[in-house]
Amino acid sequence: MRNEQRPIFGLVDVNSFYCSCERIFRPELRQRPVIVLSNSDGCIVARTNEAKALGLKMGDPYFKVRAFLEHHGVAVFSSNYTLYGELSHRVGMAISSLVPSWERYSIDELFVQLDGLPEPIIDVGRAIQARVLQWTALPVGVGIGYTKTLAKAAQHASKVWREKTGGVVDLREPAAVEWLLRRMPVDEVWGIGSRMRDNLAGDGITTAWQLSQADPRAMGRKYSVVLERTIRELQGESCLDLEQSTPAKQSICSSKMFGQRVHTLKSLKEALATYIHRAAEKLRMQRSLCGALRVGIQTSFHGDGPKYANAATTIPAYPTDDVRQLTRYALHALEGIYRPGFAYSKAEVLLMDLRQRGEFTQDLFTPSQPERTDSLMATMDKINRRWGHDCLRTAAVPLTPDWGMRRALLSPSYLTSWEQLWRVRCY
Repeated sequence: MRNEQRPIFGLVDVNSFYCSCERIFRPELRQRPVIVLSNSDGCIVARTNEAKALGLKMGDPYFKVRAFLEHHGVAVFSSNYTLYGELSHRVGMAISSLVPSWERYSIDELFVQLDGLPEPIIDVGRAIQARVLQWTALPVGVGIGYTKTLAKAAQHASKVWREKTGGVVDLREPAAVEWLLRRMPVDEVWGIGSRMRDNLAGDGITTAWQLSQADPRAMGRKYSVVLERTIRELQGESCLDLEQSTPAKQSICSSKMFGQRVHTLKSLKEALATYIHRAAEKLRMQRSLCGALRVGIQTSFHGDGPKYANAATTIPAYPTDDVRQLTRYALHALEGIYRPGFAYSKAEVLLMDLRQRGEFTQDLFTPSQPERTDSLMATMDKINRRWGHDCLRTAAVPLTPDWGMRRALLSPSYLTSWEQLWRVRCY
């Protein structure tokens, strides 16, 4: 019987992704502390090492630390998701030029398949690091291991000991695994949250090494099969494969807090139409149809003003991915729950009962989405991918809404807008 080769996984992680994206186009910020704020400039969601050294924490409210940031010369940016999404895509393109397959784990992390590539594998990791830097100017760390969990641990080491490792760590040797796991707190293990950390502490387990020495079956019976799988992965048994296609979502939600309070039905309709536009794009991207949708509106529950929240669910005449139909049903549902006299702070739309084409039961007497609609939506998506996702939209979606998310410190869309291209002057 042929001895099968062990899988080798790599985890590629962009260092301080949001902040690094902003630094690409502002090279004078490379040594300065940089932070990025959440939606509506609410709180800190990304920090460079220089910002961490100042004691800034994730989730710190912006209004509370604003004076501190100004005093220490911290560069502050609103979240520019268009820029980050485009650069994330380019990171994937750079990596795909070097490895046979990869899986996007998050906007700034990708698992890669490394088995079958020529040794030393650590040189492949360094090649990935160099290629991403060359193609995108983004710094990455690479962790390598026989399992996804060990690759994640190796990537953690590449961050903690970046100066010694150069940002690439190969964790395949048993001695290296033991050295790292003995120094790694158990809550740094992939999938171990604060609640599980506290539970494990009650069993005397505080390090990743101690967890790796536990009996996986016994721990699985006591806690969960997920923890059993994590322990097996720490022991070098691969339990998680590379997922090269993302499973279709069972529901799609689009929701944001308004940049300022909204009082009119007209503005709420504009907001819902905008959110439907975004959600329908995601729906078509995973080739699903929507069988039901829910819309909701609410005021802020802080302060002394009157409070109100309500939601309604509606079912289209047939499962659809047509943004026009989804918008029509959403706005009709909104009219039924809107009440004048309130200062609304948020609206949301939730697409539900999502299924792939062909999964819905067909009825001879029930209408279905016309083929010409499929062609129209495909054409719309193609144009928007080429020229920007707001190039074609329903008339209900405003070009410049006055209720939009507050992003006073937004950087330009350097890579996706002709009007905001980076200008270079030659002398």
